[in-house]
Amino acid sequence: MKGRIPPADPGVRALIRSARASQLSRRNLLSIGAGGASAAALSACAPPKPPAGGVAALKLPTDVSAEEKIVRWANWTAYLDYDDTTQKYPSLEAFIKKTGIQATYSEDIDDNDSYVSKVRPQLEAGQDIEKDIITLTDWMANRLIRDRLIQPLELIQMPNAGNLLPALREVSFDPGRNYSLTWQSGFAGIGYDKAKVGRELKSLDDLFSPDLKGKITVLSEMRDTLGLIMAWQGVDISGNWGKPEFDKAIAKVDELLTNGFIRRVKGNAYMNDLKSGNAIAGIVWSGDLFILRAETENDNWEFTIPESGGTLWSDNMMVPITSTHRRNAEALMNYYYDPAVAAEVAAYVNYVCPVVGAQQEMEKLDPDLAESPLIFPTEDYLTKSNIKGFRALTAAEDQEYSAEWAKVVGN
Repeated sequence: MKGRIPPADPGVRALIRSARASQLSRRNLLSIGAGGASAAALSACAPPKPPAGGVAALKLPTDVSAEEKIVRWANWTAYLDYDDTTQKYPSLEAFIKKTGIQATYSEDIDDNDSYVSKVRPQLEAGQDIEKDIITLTDWMANRLIRDRLIQPLELIQMPNAGNLLPALREVSFDPGRNYSLTWQSGFAGIGYDKAKVGRELKSLDDLFSPDLKGKITVLSEMRDTLGLIMAWQGVDISGNWGKPEFDKAIAKVDELLTNGFIRRVKGNAYMNDLKSGNAIAGIVWSGDLFILRAETENDNWEFTIPESGGTLWSDNMMVPITSTHRRNAEALMNYYYDPAVAAEVAAYVNYVCPVVGAQQEMEKLDPDLAESPLIFPTEDYLTKSNIKGFRALTAAEDQEYSAEWAKVVGN
């Protein structure tokens, strides 16, 4: 699809690049500054600190990066710049040419829980999962770092890591960023086909209306779907809420499922229902709606932050404990923290870019995107849109709430 996609929402308009409309992609959002509302939102989604023990407690495999010039990367769907004609990833091909390291990329991750449940037994047994980089959301990154299933990064080998946005450098689940590096960030909100819905959806009251019954899909990520429901119910999701607020929100989700309002609860595969027309609205990730516009050549797909507020999340690159190519993984991470490369990726994925200097590079690629609040959000935008991070759960809460969520949604 060529030419500019004309979104109705002026806040979204700057998100769409003109000459690259066919290269839209997936999830993310971060802040621009170290202080104020954006920094507070980012820290709010950070889980508790991992237990003491340090790097010395880890038994690391022998690194064979010098002998085996490969790196294997697992990521989410539509989360890297892709050329439909060559069926390759341009920035990754440039990395291969520049370094001589053969990089393989797979869209293996559809949902944090489902992916980790597959690889955790192997990691705990010390078996190679045939991946050198995995990309997971903050709360899951916390679990794996806490459980000693992630290797420490040699930051001295990664000078570009210093380009990480200040607000992201001291997250509580990985102080000093010794084990992880942010890939992208993003929002959860409402997505819908305006032509089929026939009106604007500005709130969750609008979304869960009788005429859309059975045509709504929601995300299997608890913190996104439940976060929006809780905000709808008047809860500050980054604040001091507890079990009563959680129970009320989970009961609402159960009611919506039982009464047939929600068609499916899915991970990244929710896009298939929207593409097929089985669902015409839902709780979605921001960048995905712009992919949907391009892939379906349908300009009617809209993304909006509901009036009650949206959620904020980050995904992180990490080296699993069994990888024998840590140095090669670090080289790839360092490459993607070059501001020019980061801007190239951001122009495709339309998520929040975590790299200092990328906004200036984006001005050379697409001045409109350089001003997009969904890629380079300001503190004012986050505050006015009531976008917040789901507060950190204790280990006990995480276990209890995740079990209850899985019971209700059937995952």
